[in-house]
Amino acid sequence: ELSRALGGRLPLETLLADAIRHAREGCPVSPSEGRYVPKELDTLHDAPNFSATFLKAGKPWPVGDVRRLPALAATLEQLAHAGLDDFYRGDVGREIAADLERLGAPVTRADLKAYQPRERAPLSIRRRDATLYNFPPPTQGLAALLILGIVDRLDIRQAETTAHYHGLIEATKRAFAIRDRVVTDHDRLTSDPATYLTPESLAREAAQVDMARAAAIPLRNPGEGDTVWMGAIDADGLAVSYIQSIYWEYGSGCVLPKTGIHWQNRGTSFSLDADAVNPLEPGRRPFHTLIPALACFDDGRVMAYGSMGGDGQPQFQAQIFTRYADYGRGPADAVDAPRLLYGRTWGAESLTVKVEDRFDPACIRALERMGHRIEELGGAYIDSLGHAGMLVRHARNGRIEATHDPRSDGGALGL
Repeated sequence: ELSRALGGRLPLETLLADAIRHAREGCPVSPSEGRYVPKELDTLHDAPNFSATFLKAGKPWPVGDVRRLPALAATLEQLAHAGLDDFYRGDVGREIAADLERLGAPVTRADLKAYQPRERAPLSIRRRDATLYNFPPPTQGLAALLILGIVDRLDIRQAETTAHYHGLIEATKRAFAIRDRVVTDHDRLTSDPATYLTPESLAREAAQVDMARAAAIPLRNPGEGDTVWMGAIDADGLAVSYIQSIYWEYGSGCVLPKTGIHWQNRGTSFSLDADAVNPLEPGRRPFHTLIPALACFDDGRVMAYGSMGGDGQPQFQAQIFTRYADYGRGPADAVDAPRLLYGRTWGAESLTVKVEDRFDPACIRALERMGHRIEELGGAYIDSLGHAGMLVRHARNGRIEATHDPRSDGGALGL
């Protein structure tokens, strides 16, 4: 319906044709998948249909080997002919529900039939010469806008300096403290997220940042994920910022045998503590990290930008956006520049600031003197520091700049 409202005219058969072909004929396993060590791999071995789909001779598929997904190809073909509603209320939905029942999952046919998408107004802030948009709860879009709004008020004059990195880290701490206190299912919010994005609120948060010393604000809900960000801008300026994710590298590891659908594990974000901000209960939407971003500049430029990376997503967005918008770096340079991540790594309890090895050693030493615990990751381009992308359309001549992350297997194309 949204596609038609925006003037979309391509039939489903055309839109899904490449996906059907890739699933049936197979795709080479990508270098980034080959580099990852899956979380809980021993447990994944026991997930239904995981080994048959994602392991070859008991091990992850080698890079470059062609992996075929025939059951998924048949499901996509059915959706192309019957329509997307079939996923929830038709033949595909029936097969999904039957598989889940056999596996003992709590999601039922009635749950699938009851599903309806919701269109919600985005969160936004005015920042210098642009309006920035991001997703409302239950996503962490609030944190992304908070970081950029706080950094804007710290009077940081130059990029890639100790002040720039320190400001980004400290803004992240304050943003995550609010996120972890506020963000939950949109229908169960106890306060309006927009109240945290007013100029007065952002100024109060910025005033709490000590530009000479690192604050000790712990993360309560650290998380990483396996996500893909994509963006597109057409000749008329219609821009799309899009994220797809199953959360961990292989989601739940469960591949439904009849449909070939790989089930996500976003329910991991729920808490078993009934008094938590995001408790597990029927009908509740889980907190999640997916935050595709858009920006509209006063001179008519439109930007779609984003990154994968769980808790890193709002941090990576702030780094690439400020480099472009505040310090005049082009999209390619903004995305290529060395990146940092504040937070825990998977399975580790220590909070550190993780950095790629292209950082100036003098800057690292200065950050350590300010109280930051720096962890050098030992590589120039590190997957865990995001696979980002950025597209910018210039209104004056219609020119579109686009770039993809050298850390990823992605690409930037003009059609």
